[in-house]
Amino acid sequence: MEALVLGLPLGWVVGLVPALPLLGAILNGVIAVICRSGRHEVPRPLVSLFGLLTPFLSFGLALLLFSIAKNPPEGVLTHPLWDWISIGDFAANVAFKVDRLSLTMALVVTGVGSMIHIYSVGYMADDKGYARYFSYLNLFLFSMLVLVLAGNLPLMFIGWEGVGLCSYLLIGFWFTDPEKAYAGKKAFIVNRIGDLGFLLGMFLIYATLSRKGIQSPQGLLSFDLLKEYRLELFQIATPAALLLFIGAVGKSAQIPLYVWLPDAMAGPTPVSALIHAATMVTAGVYMVARMHFLYSLSPVAMEVVATVGAATSLFAALIALAQTDIKKVLAYSTVSQLGTMFLGVGVGAYQSGIFHLVTHAFFKACLFLGAGSVIHALGGEQDIWKMGGLRKKMPVTFVTFFAAVMAIIGIFPFAGFFSKDAILWQTYASGHTVLWAIGFLTAGLTAIYMARLLTLVFFGRPRGDYHPHESPWVMTLPLVLLGFLSLTGGWLGIPSALPLLKGRDLFFHWFVPLFPYVEYYERLERAGHGLELLLSLATLIWVFHLAFLVSILYNQKLNLVQKIGRRLVPLNRLLTNKFYVDEIYRALVILPLEWFSRSFLWRFHDEKVVDGALVHGSAETVGLTGRLVTLLQTGLIQNYALFFTVGALGVILYFIL
Repeated sequence: MEALVLGLPLGWVVGLVPALPLLGAILNGVIAVICRSGRHEVPRPLVSLFGLLTPFLSFGLALLLFSIAKNPPEGVLTHPLWDWISIGDFAANVAFKVDRLSLTMALVVTGVGSMIHIYSVGYMADDKGYARYFSYLNLFLFSMLVLVLAGNLPLMFIGWEGVGLCSYLLIGFWFTDPEKAYAGKKAFIVNRIGDLGFLLGMFLIYATLSRKGIQSPQGLLSFDLLKEYRLELFQIATPAALLLFIGAVGKSAQIPLYVWLPDAMAGPTPVSALIHAATMVTAGVYMVARMHFLYSLSPVAMEVVATVGAATSLFAALIALAQTDIKKVLAYSTVSQLGTMFLGVGVGAYQSGIFHLVTHAFFKACLFLGAGSVIHALGGEQDIWKMGGLRKKMPVTFVTFFAAVMAIIGIFPFAGFFSKDAILWQTYASGHTVLWAIGFLTAGLTAIYMARLLTLVFFGRPRGDYHPHESPWVMTLPLVLLGFLSLTGGWLGIPSALPLLKGRDLFFHWFVPLFPYVEYYERLERAGHGLELLLSLATLIWVFHLAFLVSILYNQKLNLVQKIGRRLVPLNRLLTNKFYVDEIYRALVILPLEWFSRSFLWRFHDEKVVDGALVHGSAETVGLTGRLVTLLQTGLIQNYALFFTVGALGVILYFIL
């Protein structure tokens, strides 16, 4: 596998995939600094060239690697590019893991990311921070690619922290607005809580293997070595897996660390699309799938992952029902869909979790970019109750948005139908009937809030004084491509239960060598295709009828909907205010921490102990000592003789006694 590719060793070619976006980030960063310091006009064509060319070249290399390096099925760890850390018996190097999972993720990140870059050229055309924006966006791709291609946990953590940094930079991109700056800080701080769990899990794994005397030139935290010695981790599998999952909870916005993601809407809309679709929030799902050999050792950890995922999916879907900001609706839908992915990987359906991650990247990017197109056309308006009737004014945006809505609802034959149903079916077949019921209910809620969103934005009469227009081609082209993928992206996973469509579960079977859990596959076989088809049909009928009913109500019976809403004011207020979770956090965590910091750390410790006793106190002590010593300087010889005699006697007595 280390054969030459393009005349270079495989490791260096794989390294170019993240290196190219990094190059774009550096070039545009230099342009941004030069233009800002010299007050020059930003050369937008040059910035666009660097910003677009590097991700597209990276996507091309990922395609090339996919075509030649996907075999052997278990993949290969490239030779180290260089030694990174070597301290005592701890070693970590820069090496990449090339297998079907990492290559699939690399294609999603670079492919969807490149489309978002194209869209950004139109959306950010008039922004003063144009070069800085593309520098951050390229840096985001670089960090995510390091994360998914890393061959060991420390290198993955570098990418893990990199996407956290980039989320801070991009969410707070318009940092002169205090609200947007606060949203960036909130995302950064909440993710640090999760990252502490990730670090502790990594330390626990290393300490366990180190105590057992295991050594390897790859380093003890290489994924290949961890998989080889997985049975040595059996005793600490549950705490290690749960600690790593805490990191996933923060990065992928699950209960209780989901609160940063809805506020991430403060950044430019293409940033929202990148965070929600192709980068960052999918990192946690990918990490659990990558560490499947550890999680499969701990049924307790698997149950926790599946339960937290199911609870988050339902909780976020309920909140989305009452949101009026078009981006907030989509934000909570992302939290919900991520919960569904964790439900999949938590019950052992790793392939289906990754499958839904891929299809979700297509339709969620399309939804956010479509929302950006609407906001752009309405001069910044984001309230869906002030929209309406955009279907004829923005036909391309409408058609692509419609395709993405059908996909996320799970209408046949759109992409989400196949990936979401795969998770629900495998949840049921694995014996988790309660979790399946939660997933089934959540699918219905998804149909309700997405049908509501689609109808209020594109149907009915206009409810605002706007003159909307279709977005320029540089924004609609990515929409068309993503809309097409929202329709066809799931066809690779047509299940065998649909023989009329020649379903062969290609996506599922393609990942079997990476997830070789025979008992799990036998359980699916025993459940039978008949039951799978029945449950799939039930889910389809359930979501279709709910979406159809909601569309009619919001299109033709809007007064009735508003009347019902007035009768359910307490419930509506509860959902609108997101179950008051932010207020609870503020009361129980933020305000006590602020009080402790102000009253104890600042007023007492800093002012009285550090400044008062240590800094000023030491200065006063030295000054007092100096003043006392000056009293001895009398200028009288007899006094000095007396002091000398007393001192000499003191020394003699000291040695005698």
